[in-house]
Amino acid sequence: MRSDSVKTGTAQAPHRSLFNALGFTEEERKRPMIGIVCSYNEIVPGHMNLDKIAEAVKLGVAMAGGTPVMFPAIAVCDGIAMGHIGMKYSLVTRDLIADSTECMAMAHGFDGLVCIPNCDKNVPGLLMAAARVNIPTIFVSGGPMLAGHVKGQKRSLSSMFEAVGSVAAGTMTMEELADFEEHVCPTCGSCSGMYTANSMNCLTEAIGMGLRGNGTIPAVYSERIRLAKHAGMKIMELVEKDIKPRDIMTKEAFANALKVDMALGCSTNSMLHLPAIAKEAGVLLNMDIANEYSAVTPNLCHLAPAGPTYMEDLNEAGGVYAVMNELSKKDLLNLDCMTVNGTTIGENIKNCVNKNPEVIRPIDNPYSPIGGIAVLKGNLAPDSGVVKRSAVVPEMLVHEGPARVFDCEEDAIKAIRGGKIVPGDVVVIRYEGPKGGPGMREMLNPTSAIAGMGLGSSVALITDGRFSGASRGASIGHVSPEAAVGGPIALVEEGDIISIDIPNNSLNMKVSDEELAARRAKWQPKEQHLTGYLARYRELVTSGNTGAVLKVPGKE
Repeated sequence: MRSDSVKTGTAQAPHRSLFNALGFTEEERKRPMIGIVCSYNEIVPGHMNLDKIAEAVKLGVAMAGGTPVMFPAIAVCDGIAMGHIGMKYSLVTRDLIADSTECMAMAHGFDGLVCIPNCDKNVPGLLMAAARVNIPTIFVSGGPMLAGHVKGQKRSLSSMFEAVGSVAAGTMTMEELADFEEHVCPTCGSCSGMYTANSMNCLTEAIGMGLRGNGTIPAVYSERIRLAKHAGMKIMELVEKDIKPRDIMTKEAFANALKVDMALGCSTNSMLHLPAIAKEAGVLLNMDIANEYSAVTPNLCHLAPAGPTYMEDLNEAGGVYAVMNELSKKDLLNLDCMTVNGTTIGENIKNCVNKNPEVIRPIDNPYSPIGGIAVLKGNLAPDSGVVKRSAVVPEMLVHEGPARVFDCEEDAIKAIRGGKIVPGDVVVIRYEGPKGGPGMREMLNPTSAIAGMGLGSSVALITDGRFSGASRGASIGHVSPEAAVGGPIALVEEGDIISIDIPNNSLNMKVSDEELAARRAKWQPKEQHLTGYLARYRELVTSGNTGAVLKVPGKE
């Protein structure tokens, strides 16, 4: 056992004395030691129930003959961090989570890990750590929130942010806003639409690192507790068979994950996280391949914010495995990939039928014959930009309009809520990228303000930052190279005509090469006065099109 390095032999007598201090019995020390990485805290609604998940996992580990040992991982609530300096500290926690989990796993000689995340950065951060450490690991999340209900309609957090825009537009009263505030987030869990947290939890099933239902069983269902117990028992089987994350997270598994992403209509943030996870697993995942997969993978789901259905509906319809079963009907998945079940994808999804064709469209009747995410390129985004195509209204798939340029999110919000943005405009928010922010803030406030003010079908938004999975509309993020390193987005001027053609994957500004060269000659980097973690992060972080991973000094 790997844990023998801290438990067995004469030289480990001091180590055993410390286990005695922890109250460990000799019987516990002789069993495989399983690290339970739990993201429980009292500030994130998606994490407030993880203590109960952890207790269930510990029971499962103990029932199967292991010794569970819990340690923490941090988590930021993106909703609470949204719209202020706090959002600079969201994406950056992904690497802190990966690094600290690596430290704990390697320092204490665990034989296996059970990762208990739920929200946006914890799932990819822990997947990065799992691939890096590469000891037997399984994931079990806290589960999605149930949808709220306002005036007889299902609602979610995106509805709340858009309601603020509606108040600014004068189309909603403060009393109606208060009704939304009281009812859109009714339970614990990751927010109820196909936002980033739920996207990544669903992709743990697609890539093979989570059991069936991990992405969709609601947080408040007792079935979630049973799932956690099964995950605790299953890790012991993985330890016994020495099935490790890199045995599961192969090139073929990432291809499966990307295609499921396209079918589900996942958050654009998955285009940041999948390359970062793949890098840790030793797999090169170039985002250029996303359009290739999108071209052959139909979009089968329109969950909020793209449509009126929610995670609880996807769960009742058969969940991720039912979606994968639909994709398998056209041979779109590699069914031989290994999973934490100890069985292949093909064996897992064999009898998982689609129970609701209105929630999961049959493969022959999709919402769209192409996938939910598109990667755009052009003279405005030479490396790439990303858009959630499935959440764009048809009339905005192709759009031209004048640029309205802002050097930070706050200035854009003032203009939008102040009525200074009009139909046809293209809002450009720059210096919000990985280095420019730093931290690549999510732009849910401006996208929600645009939607809430009735401009969602006539105004586009482009940024070198990123978007919450709750954003909808012609919202194009991850524009690379970013403004802070002199990317073309830094050269856009007020009134420049921006051309968006999502069906043809292009994003351009109608400015001549000569004019752009003249502007570049005058461009000066924006000064930043940073301290602490953000200063270090800015120096190490790479571009959004590479997953905003941190470079290793001397190697990259």
